Amino acid sequence: MTSAGQALSGSLDASERTHFVLVPLMAQGHTIPMTDMACLLAKHGAQVSFITTPVNASRMAGFITHAAETGLTIQFVELHFPAVEFGLPDGCENADMLQSIDQFKNFMEACAALRDPLRAYLRQQHPSPTCIISDVSHWWTGDIAREFGIPRLSFNGFCGFAYLARIKEKYQSENYYSTTVLSNSVSVYTPVSNRYMIVHDNLLENVENENDIINFPGFPTPLELTKARCPGTISVNGVEQIRKNMNEEEMRSTDVVINTFQELEALYIESFEQITGKKVWTVGPMCLCNQDNNTMAARGNKASVDEAQCLRWLDSMKPGSVIFVSFGSLACTAPQQLVELGLGLEASKKPFIWVIKAGDKFPEVEEWLAEGFEERVKDRGLIIRGWAPQVMILWHKAIAGFMTHCGWNSTIEGICAGTPMITWPHFAEQFVNERLVVDVLKTGVEVGVKAVTQWGQEQTEVTVTRDAVETAVSKLMDKGEAAEEMRMRAKEFGVKARRALEEGGSSYNNINLLIQEMGNRANASG
Repeated sequence: MTSAGQALSGSLDASERTHFVLVPLMAQGHTIPMTDMACLLAKHGAQVSFITTPVNASRMAGFITHAAETGLTIQFVELHFPAVEFGLPDGCENADMLQSIDQFKNFMEACAALRDPLRAYLRQQHPSPTCIISDVSHWWTGDIAREFGIPRLSFNGFCGFAYLARIKEKYQSENYYSTTVLSNSVSVYTPVSNRYMIVHDNLLENVENENDIINFPGFPTPLELTKARCPGTISVNGVEQIRKNMNEEEMRSTDVVINTFQELEALYIESFEQITGKKVWTVGPMCLCNQDNNTMAARGNKASVDEAQCLRWLDSMKPGSVIFVSFGSLACTAPQQLVELGLGLEASKKPFIWVIKAGDKFPEVEEWLAEGFEERVKDRGLIIRGWAPQVMILWHKAIAGFMTHCGWNSTIEGICAGTPMITWPHFAEQFVNERLVVDVLKTGVEVGVKAVTQWGQEQTEVTVTRDAVETAVSKLMDKGEAAEEMRMRAKEFGVKARRALEEGGSSYNNINLLIQEMGNRANASG
């Protein structure tokens, strides 16, 4: 266990601080925003215990060092992860280390085995925990919250738009209960309004064709998706009971924390609260807690490229001239699709930074890169293999557009940077996020993905041609009125995003209110 320094403010004694326990899912897209959450809560005067494991702690070594150096009241708690005990390779402590999707059940069961060690740790803490904020997949944290008589808030990394779409397809009103903590040992579950929409199976069970269109009735703005592109359609064998436990605990959770801001999604947040009866705490964009290049580069993992070299390359480019291409840590793009993407970038004749998962896993891609591509684009293309300092890159004045897989972390980072996007979703809620960017915010263009690439399954064919890539880049970089309007809208949302976390902004105030309310509940029950 590692302590990250003393109180940021001397006016608060440790015994007076609200103590948040953050339990992220060990997957980069879930862990990174919760490190940002820890930073924000600590900066606002709360005490934070951040639950992790040895391998994951090593990945966030830069952030741990930063927290200690700046005196943030964050305790990084390394619990032994029982990988071998649950049939996983030794040291397999993150979802991106799974050798196949068939190991996902083992991984989730190993996560649930952290319950007793976490419970033992929390019993020793002074002050006692005030609130648990856990990833929605960690259903077992609900048991711990009830044992301590404290609220458990859920976090799943979705935006409000996608969370609402998921709610409308997922839950049945008679199974939904709100939680009221009466004392350290008593919780009461009371049914909420029967407006909790329609269960997932009722919406999709009679739709046989994956390409049939699904309408989302009662959604605040028009929303249509094919069945395959709906969130929740990922199928993993053997996790039915885990999924059931997750759903039940999510419905029991006190409130919901979302990495977004009111000015971006007020309509969807309000609808979510009306339907569920839960308070939605919008505390984002949480990535904005990183205000300098060092902290931006330290997010998530050790960068595979020298940050100074990356900045020098960007500084050499004209403002607003570079396309940044990155598909996150879990997307599995077919080698031939990567080649097609590269040829499209080359044909666009625009400068680009391309983050690519090649290396040993895709020797044929490495061969293609070495056979002439890198040489042909060396004056205007920077290829990064592995982890990249994405926020640092997006914030640079040379970036003109962001080609993204539409994971919410990447999407909100693009929004904060005021950068228009080219959308290339792969799976999960990414297709919903695409609709938010393209149809609602009107800050992006579709590349034209024709097929879903399920998580854990490698793409097998080219679904986006080089011509489609070239066309999307040209459309985004166009000098015409439509493209200029898109760029202006993107910049306006970037300004609103930054204001939300400035003193007096909507998310800034929400963080203070969250700390205050959780502290008041603890005092009332204790």
